[in-house]
Amino acid sequence: MIALFSIPLTVLSMGLVHRTWLLFLLYITSGLGMAGIGMGVMHDALHGSYSKNKRTNKWLGYTFNLIGANADIWKIQHNVLHHTYTNIEHADDDLNTPFFLRFCPHAKYYRIHRFQHIYIWFFYGISTLSWITAKDFVRLNRFRNMGFFQKKHAYTKALVSMILWKVAYYTYALVLPMVMLPQSWGVILLAFLCMHMVTGLLVSIVFQIAHIMPNTDFPLPNSQGMMADSWHSHQFITTSNFSPDSKLLFWLIGGLNYQVEHHVLPDVCHVHYKQLAAIVAATAKEYNLPYHVKKNLVVAIVDHTKMLRFLGKKPEKVISNT
Repeated sequence: MIALFSIPLTVLSMGLVHRTWLLFLLYITSGLGMAGIGMGVMHDALHGSYSKNKRTNKWLGYTFNLIGANADIWKIQHNVLHHTYTNIEHADDDLNTPFFLRFCPHAKYYRIHRFQHIYIWFFYGISTLSWITAKDFVRLNRFRNMGFFQKKHAYTKALVSMILWKVAYYTYALVLPMVMLPQSWGVILLAFLCMHMVTGLLVSIVFQIAHIMPNTDFPLPNSQGMMADSWHSHQFITTSNFSPDSKLLFWLIGGLNYQVEHHVLPDVCHVHYKQLAAIVAATAKEYNLPYHVKKNLVVAIVDHTKMLRFLGKKPEKVISNT
């Protein structure tokens, strides 16, 4: 995956491409590698599950910085907030969307949400571009206000590191091709955007069809801030698998079609998910917990679209008798 991402960009940065169709092909190929790094390399590494060696996990985690994002921010957003508070409004950072998207039935409703199942795909496509350009900086400030990065100079170091990594990414992924290639800057920029459209769609679809589904729950804490279910039970009711029989998909997306196994055992490397699936399913049955699974990717996307459409409907008012 690292080669799939880096080799096409290296060829582009050396100015070796003179045909426009090849320019687009190489950028799109690099986009597949970028998605592969995000789901199959850094995801395990930053969970500490790629290797038993912590140093190996640390260095492979930096591949996330290599593709323009930030490993430190992701560990807070994903490992801490998403995995701890899955599908809990305001706590799960994956549910903190712009006002024109509604991923939770408890979120505030706007009339524009009626069309979100139509326009969502565009925003999924640009999600990684938004992520590496602005969202990491927004999250850095928000996480500092939440109590992270409180050690002396921690915020400044994180900010400087983030800027340097992103400057490096844009330099070799966009600026050098613009300087070295004969195509116009506009054409190169369009090819670069196509790369991110491929990555954004792949990554967004994989992560969203795991939780924003008709059969997954969005539980809320009680007045004391406590959840009704244990943490493991909570993962079963808020998470869904898809395409369990696809070996190609399993390889391409780093085993994240087995999201239930990943959520109940986040410190286990994805290569073991298939073997663990039968045990996890049996455990769910033993404790009378749901084990959500969609037979293939198409069915999962269709159901995700149905859920987006449902969330786009105006909530019915609850009439109180008191």
